[in-house]
Amino acid sequence: MSVRVCHLYPEHLNIYADRGNMAVLQRRCAWRDIGFELLECGPGDPLPDADLYYLGGGQDRDQRLIEPDLLGRAGDLTAAVADGASVLAVCGGYQMLGHAYHGHQGDELRGLGLVDLTTEAGPTRLIGNITVSCELVPGRPRTLVGFENHAGRTHLGVGVEPLGRVLHGGGNNGEDGYEGVRAGRVLGTYVHGPLLPKNPWLADHLIAAVLERHGEPADLTPLDDTLELEAHAVAERISAH
Repeated sequence: MSVRVCHLYPEHLNIYADRGNMAVLQRRCAWRDIGFELLECGPGDPLPDADLYYLGGGQDRDQRLIEPDLLGRAGDLTAAVADGASVLAVCGGYQMLGHAYHGHQGDELRGLGLVDLTTEAGPTRLIGNITVSCELVPGRPRTLVGFENHAGRTHLGVGVEPLGRVLHGGGNNGEDGYEGVRAGRVLGTYVHGPLLPKNPWLADHLIAAVLERHGEPADLTPLDDTLELEAHAVAERISAH
């Protein structure tokens, strides 16, 4: 089998080195002799059958350009998630998982509605290194590190689970102490830089979810993550100061 990843709108939602996330998934599969197929889907392209759909960050202008096309895919993406596919969305892509983004001028950018969340523009940007405490697997706490740079203030619906708790940084809105969202196999976060190179455990979590979907053993062969873990530790130290 191959891990099939669909990068949605790579020409529009790719301002935070998002292709680096695709490279990490590809290499970590290759090092384990797991097949990998990267599929790119732009406006007007048919939505491919994939195990993981990725939405990256984009400028407001680019998000508006792809808004009609993305909304037209809401039903297909909802069906894919119901069938066991995963979704990873970062920054602008994270905001577009929800119902809408409300700007300063009363403008609205509509979202997929995959998750019950809304975002509104705040008076300042939340910028800087961030560390988040996560526990995607019960009994296995992890830290997520990276960089955030967003004016949006995201609020989760009642009963919606955050990705984690902020240790250092702003997170969803700079007020409630939470970061990101987790709804089954749908994950959203403001953490970029890109996300996966400094958080190899999250890349492996995503790969394992695909293997489980296909009935394959999800116990991944350990890799030598010395460099990745060093980068993680440095980012964690920087965010604490």
